[in-house]
Amino acid sequence: MQIRTLLAGSAMLAVLAGCATGTTQQETPDASAQAEQATVYNGTLPCRSCDGIDLEVQLMGDEQAPASERTFDLRAEYRNHPENPPAEEYEGQWEVIDGAAEDPNATVYELTPDGEGQIYYFQKLDANTLELIDPQLRRFQNGETLRLQRQS
Repeated sequence: MQIRTLLAGSAMLAVLAGCATGTTQQETPDASAQAEQATVYNGTLPCRSCDGIDLEVQLMGDEQAPASERTFDLRAEYRNHPENPPAEEYEGQWEVIDGAAEDPNATVYELTPDGEGQIYYFQKLDANTLELIDPQLRRFQNGETLRLQRQS
């Protein structure tokens, strides 16, 4: 059962890192100011065919900010992948969802990339930890390997 869950998690991660190509945007003074206020989370997620996927998520705005001010940048890089794919970069809007499958009091962030791309769901475990969860808002059995830590 754990292997099936691990495979499902790995498949989700493959989709996470390989669904679409990101877009880049020229930085403006407003973008620089937003970047200074970003909350940054980093971690290395498991990968079946490489040493891991280094993931960085920058959340601009906070949970109380208007939806139009909640934006994100996500960067996923493969470590020692045999095909050496380029880093994936996404940007878009994020929403707050109250409640998850196992915890009605949980806070979940839904990251929706601009244009094509996978929607990502992260459950906020505490002020410093996000965990990748599935689209049905369920935690994976190997969830401890899918965590991102807040950078200071």
